[in-house]
Amino acid sequence: MFNKILIANRGEIACRIIKSAQSMGIKTVAIYSDADVQALHVKMADEAVHIGPSPANQSYIVIEKVMDAVRKTGSQAVHPGYGFLSENRLFAEALEAEGVAFIGPSAFAIESMGDKITSKKIAQEAGVTTVPGYMGLITDATEAVKISNEIGYPVMIKASAGGGGKGMRIAWNDDGAREGFQSSKNEAASSFGDDRIFIEKFITQPRHIEIQVLADSHGNCIYLNERECSIQRRNQKVIEEAPSPFLTPGIRKMMGEQSCALASAVGYKSAGTVEFIVDGDHNFFFLEMNTRLQVEHPVTELITGVDLVEQMIRVANGEALSLQQGDIKINGWAIESRLYAEDPYRGFLPSIGRLTKYRPAQEVSNDFGAVRNDTGVYEGDEISIFYDPMIAKLCTWAPTRETAIAKMRDALDSFEVEGIGHNIPFLSAVMDHPKFCAGKITTAFIEEEYPEGFEGVELSEDILRQIAACTAAMYRVSEIRRTRVSGRMDNHERRVRDDWVVSLQGYHFPVKIAADPNGSTIHFDGTTHRVSSEWTPGKSLALINLDGEDIALKVEKRPSGFRIRFRGADFRVTVCSPRQAELTRLMPEKVAPDTSKLLLCPMPGLIVNVAVRVGDKVHEGQALCTVEAMKMENILRAEKSSVVTRVNALAGESLAVDDIIMEFE
Repeated sequence: MFNKILIANRGEIACRIIKSAQSMGIKTVAIYSDADVQALHVKMADEAVHIGPSPANQSYIVIEKVMDAVRKTGSQAVHPGYGFLSENRLFAEALEAEGVAFIGPSAFAIESMGDKITSKKIAQEAGVTTVPGYMGLITDATEAVKISNEIGYPVMIKASAGGGGKGMRIAWNDDGAREGFQSSKNEAASSFGDDRIFIEKFITQPRHIEIQVLADSHGNCIYLNERECSIQRRNQKVIEEAPSPFLTPGIRKMMGEQSCALASAVGYKSAGTVEFIVDGDHNFFFLEMNTRLQVEHPVTELITGVDLVEQMIRVANGEALSLQQGDIKINGWAIESRLYAEDPYRGFLPSIGRLTKYRPAQEVSNDFGAVRNDTGVYEGDEISIFYDPMIAKLCTWAPTRETAIAKMRDALDSFEVEGIGHNIPFLSAVMDHPKFCAGKITTAFIEEEYPEGFEGVELSEDILRQIAACTAAMYRVSEIRRTRVSGRMDNHERRVRDDWVVSLQGYHFPVKIAADPNGSTIHFDGTTHRVSSEWTPGKSLALINLDGEDIALKVEKRPSGFRIRFRGADFRVTVCSPRQAELTRLMPEKVAPDTSKLLLCPMPGLIVNVAVRVGDKVHEGQALCTVEAMKMENILRAEKSSVVTRVNALAGESLAVDDIIMEFE
């Protein structure tokens, strides 16, 4: 077995690989850029080597710099994780030339499957069902429009060397094909150094289901069942689960066998993933093969008990698989939620900054359920503009899908992140969505269910009553502390009232509190709730037992109440006397400033292109400019028809959130 391996990656996946390597008694080497000097993967590894400036194209994906680190440390093998150099044939060849093991497939397999055009041809020859499309390279937007018409709209425009949702666009008409071709080409060049584009038919109402395969250099190949990855935004997976609530055992077997046939056709060894689109009638079509470890591999590990990273290391060491197909079972259900540094209230745009608070849900593992958090950050860490915005993968496992979802709800409720925008509220909302709970999802789920974007959750009156009971009890505790005078005896303290009005999300609940040493009984009009908690003022997470059930509320003190975050809802709670509540309802509401005549930069980013000039008449939906952030291009469009009166930013300028890009009459 290897004595030392280098991880050619960063963030949570580097940390994940280090854990498996260390459990096998293997020493690890981390590499890091200027931005990652204090990164968690650097702290966890046995050694660390600096490889250059912050931009990935000057550090993590410069093959010679990584090779220098391999030589300096005497590493015997390299695990590439995912992204960066993980599917780069030249990197695999460079390692082979040095006599260093690549913990992944051969250069031939990478080249054959990494190129989406070539992989489809090989898949067809191996008897794998493929999506109709144009397999040749496309030179310009005019040709893209012509081919799109021949295939028939809608079409998917894809980067041949793409992955992770980058370089992908759906076009519904000629204008979309022309615009999508250029954006895909630009993103592909920026992210992969390869701007080749191809086009295929877009399957409507699709599910995205992928098969995990594992093969060795002795001709053995098995599949470890499937993952459902249909909850996507911008072709980027957000929530995954294993197994799929949609597949039948027969379809699972067919997809698994086709996946192994494809792997065998290219002499595949190591872990890999074959991705399929599946329609409502269980017809499945090959999309691509990812010749690397997948982001969502933990859900497969949780239902099979197989450590995929360990298996990759053993295969790279020349060992034969110790597992056979009959050994692979489905034990329970697993869910993964990707925690992104992005603001769901601002169109899921990237967010950067310091993690002033980062306190994940407590990890547990037993026969009744599990919580696992794969992360690469810590409290006080900095989220950089240079890399992917995913900062953690929160996973839960339970014997049933319903229970796994319930555990995910609880884990998200107790996961505290401050200092940056993040998508925990959105993830919580999905866990309560009826379609998701029923397993009736497609890749269009987010687009269809949140067409206007995510604006938070309006909780039901019953849940609001429960939160009102909790916050009333919490407010009483706060008032007791506030009114206590240091050094005085208890009988000199001012009595705290027991009748209040709790107002939240448009509801007003008069309550009366009867406190005792073990908690409080909250009396509503005709109903009562029993509340007990060890929460004290200043704690940002309130763990409360309400009527025998445990709930977690994220709490921030506010004048006369709290800011509460729970199950995707973020709202103000005020607690005041009946007379104060009566007067408060007479106060006028604060009016937000009018920004309808301004185009504000929605995220920190680089202005790539400005498509209009002063004096131009623009119409609703027209592209105004393009902002690049975290390797993704974002086209900003006009919300209504108007005339441009001023342009404040030019291509090449870096802007902060809410900087004014242009103004309208």
